[in-house]
Amino acid sequence: MKFNQIIKSIIVEQGRYEILKKTYTQPKQKGEKVKPARMSLEQLNKLVLADPTTRRDGENIKKAGKYVNWIIKQFLQIEPKIDAQYGTPQFKKQLKEKLDLFFEDLYKTTEDLVKFDRFKSQLDDELRDINKLTIDTLFNSVKDFSLEKASTTKAERKEMKVHPGAEIVYSGSKYDVYMIEDQGDLGKEAACFYGGQNKETRWCTSAPGLSYFNTYIKQGPLYVLVDKTDTEVGDISGLPKHRYQFHFPSNQFMDVNDRQINLVEFLLKEEEGLREFFKPEFMKGLSSADGTEVTVEYPRDAASKYIALYGFDKFFEGLPDNLGRLDFIKSSSGGYRGDSSNVKDLIVKIPSTIGRFNKMYALHLDGILDSIPKEISNLSDLMFLSLPNNPNLKSLPKEMADKNGQNYKMDNLAVITLAGSNPNIEIPEEVQQMIKDKGIKVFK
Repeated sequence: MKFNQIIKSIIVEQGRYEILKKTYTQPKQKGEKVKPARMSLEQLNKLVLADPTTRRDGENIKKAGKYVNWIIKQFLQIEPKIDAQYGTPQFKKQLKEKLDLFFEDLYKTTEDLVKFDRFKSQLDDELRDINKLTIDTLFNSVKDFSLEKASTTKAERKEMKVHPGAEIVYSGSKYDVYMIEDQGDLGKEAACFYGGQNKETRWCTSAPGLSYFNTYIKQGPLYVLVDKTDTEVGDISGLPKHRYQFHFPSNQFMDVNDRQINLVEFLLKEEEGLREFFKPEFMKGLSSADGTEVTVEYPRDAASKYIALYGFDKFFEGLPDNLGRLDFIKSSSGGYRGDSSNVKDLIVKIPSTIGRFNKMYALHLDGILDSIPKEISNLSDLMFLSLPNNPNLKSLPKEMADKNGQNYKMDNLAVITLAGSNPNIEIPEEVQQMIKDKGIKVFK
């Protein structure tokens, strides 16, 4: 190559990265309006460095690789796929969740691109154009290719069924469940073992050189479910290939490909013992630190899964007697990471046992009611009764106006919200009189 060609090449290489920075990390002036940057410089650098063909000096980028544009495209497709209204708190929450997961899993994309670059000639013609692939289709196209061989024999690995740092906590007819809660090196080694060193599975917690294990284990234990009926075993661990990893604090329930499963469907379909074993886990982390406030966003969170598996009555039974606030909200965006539910038609029957929460000061039931039990009158400390978006709610119970002597039993009630609910909702004369007597504010 001639000297002037070398100089031109260097300029082009450096210029391409500069163009990427200008295109994606700088605001755009459009008339009097300024469009915000599409990503931060930190995000761009992570995307560029995720390309295995990027030339680098440590963390310094010397030349953006040939797959960078494709990686950026996958990143830019995250926001448009969010179904919540743009700019709302729910939108921001979902966007953060999706971005965090994208960058957490980015190393897997790097591994798949390495395989793609090495084995592209062996792929079918329609799979050789990276621009026609998504992250998922890229993985599916290269998953059967291996970059390295196991260093130990299958016989040796089969001897190590329970790895130090883990313990077997359930053994059923089909599944064994291993729990990892050790936060030290042994726990990390166990996670790597059951994940097959991130070769048999795609779990980030099993990647030896990464720190994701530390992040997750500090939140709570990892559970690995191994299907004992699977005769095909992994080359690294010698364990059955068919397995799952559950982490309740992060609401992640993954198959070997690190794809979210529908946990409710799985536990209803599989052996009953698993449902009973995991039952205590569903109620953890639902309430505030002191247990007095509980929020359910149906069907997105762990409480929703508990309700689907064990029923709403059982959910109520598990709530503490000193419950001060209950928020039950029907999500308009459906399930989280693969879960599905007929949210539109959801109607929840509030059990009569609601009357035991005599310390409750706020009750918010959004979009789920067709009736309210008369026992609500026992909530003597209730100040805020919020019942919005309940078009099937026909009436309020007259018992709300019951008295103890000269005083109303619900003497502390100050606000009733019915906005978006049935406009023809019946408010009994007794309740209307109580509203008038106590100056209760009613919002419709």
